[in-house]
Amino acid sequence: MSFITTRDGTQIFYKDWGDGKPIVFHHGWPLSADDWDNQMMFFRLQGFRVIAHDRRGHGRSSQTDAGNEMDSYASDVDQLAAHLDLKGAVHIGHSTGGGEVARYVARYGRNGRVAKAVLLDAVPPIMVKSDKNPAGLPIEVFDGFRAQLVANRSQFYLDVASGPFYGFNRPGAKVSEGLIRNWWRQGMMGGAKGGYDCIKAFSETDFTEDLKAIDVPVLVIHGDDDQIVPYADSAPLSAKLLKQGTLKTYRGTPHGVHSTNPELLNPDLLAFIGT
Repeated sequence: MSFITTRDGTQIFYKDWGDGKPIVFHHGWPLSADDWDNQMMFFRLQGFRVIAHDRRGHGRSSQTDAGNEMDSYASDVDQLAAHLDLKGAVHIGHSTGGGEVARYVARYGRNGRVAKAVLLDAVPPIMVKSDKNPAGLPIEVFDGFRAQLVANRSQFYLDVASGPFYGFNRPGAKVSEGLIRNWWRQGMMGGAKGGYDCIKAFSETDFTEDLKAIDVPVLVIHGDDDQIVPYADSAPLSAKLLKQGTLKTYRGTPHGVHSTNPELLNPDLLAFIGT
């Protein structure tokens, strides 16, 4: 397995397959690089170089006690990109990974390292409700996530995967036991502390200034039946803040659309990325 060691001693696991134009995939909470298996294979077979890492505190990377916040997440990506000498890369982030992409591209994406970006069902601009963001989710929602994680992380992760994440709680949904088990497997690979801290990172980080600072084209894709990151308070607002943002709305798709509907998503990603 491949790792880099960051400046603070954290080991970051990554996959790096193929040659050609590089695409970097950023996973959501509390998952791992494995959550992008479908897209990694799709684009590898299309001739791209595909890269994905496990965020600190997640998957096979170090189970960190400190640094489980967006500044460190973005810095880790910057160090990985430098290690791999990435140029003209396309960065695709899902959910929390979309926040990571926004922070990384805004801070480190110049000098030819980044060509384009995609925010998929992503957390920006900011999830939590406040005076500045009255349509956000109340802090009590995220306090509840933390309480459930501490009380019984295994059951909490099972409930998320079997319910709202993939929309399996919707009437008539075609439930995939494999997706549920794989989500749970990935979540339990990571550290409890990293998972706990990341809830604050994805819910309370304000990405407004990051979005404004991004110069490259960004495709913002979001399903209007996302039960994890509500559509109205995320994608349309992000697209407006971006200098070169394009919004694409999927009707009726869940948060985990890259796993439930890859036949819808992958061609749109390919068309945006180009050859």
